[in-house]
Amino acid sequence: MNYSKKIVCLANSRRPCGSCVAGREVLEDGYGGWIRPVSARLSAEISPEERRYENGGEPQILDIVEIPMMAAVPRFHQTENHLIDAAYYWTKKGELTWADLADLVDRPESLWKNGDSTHHGLNDRTSQSFASHLTNSLFLIEPQGLSVKVQTEVGVFENPTRRVRAAFRYKGTHYNFLVTDPLAEQAFLARDDEVYELNGMYLCLSLSEVYESDGYCHKLVDAMIGEHRW
Repeated sequence: MNYSKKIVCLANSRRPCGSCVAGREVLEDGYGGWIRPVSARLSAEISPEERRYENGGEPQILDIVEIPMMAAVPRFHQTENHLIDAAYYWTKKGELTWADLADLVDRPESLWKNGDSTHHGLNDRTSQSFASHLTNSLFLIEPQGLSVKVQTEVGVFENPTRRVRAAFRYKGTHYNFLVTDPLAEQAFLARDDEVYELNGMYLCLSLSEVYESDGYCHKLVDAMIGEHRW
């Protein structure tokens, strides 16, 4: 272990073979930038064993977590990446209150570049060439007009799959992103295929690495954060 980072956990989202964990750094005098712990594997996801506390628990949204690190490893537009030291447990140092979460909200002019959409989404992806000029891949926003839609989707090379999507407005622009928050996804997949209106939520958004399926970087809802978790 070369150093450690203390973060407020704002995402613990579903990824193939593991999770994407991310949060804002906790400093002595406030909050710093975004931190995304990553593993040494090429796919960089964090396994359940790697994100575990010594008591067997794992980070929950709004946990304040100290994570042993080895090096900063920025990768393309994901400049927030830090390589974990998998030989050490993560340590819970406390919890952020719901009331304090407003202090962490980002207010970018737009959610990366707009104008490119998947078949089922809206403004939910961007080209690799554009993403190569970006210096960030994470936002925490307070959306307007948020709704969640549960539906069966069919991709070009995929079987029909039920998915959860979040539709919302941000600074006058409409968006529709895939939800990869495992708790929110599980809660909504247990319901009927329908549109559900929501209020009082924050969204943690990420811009993925390039998908092999279409060559684009996709915008995802990594966490849907309400005053009461799912």
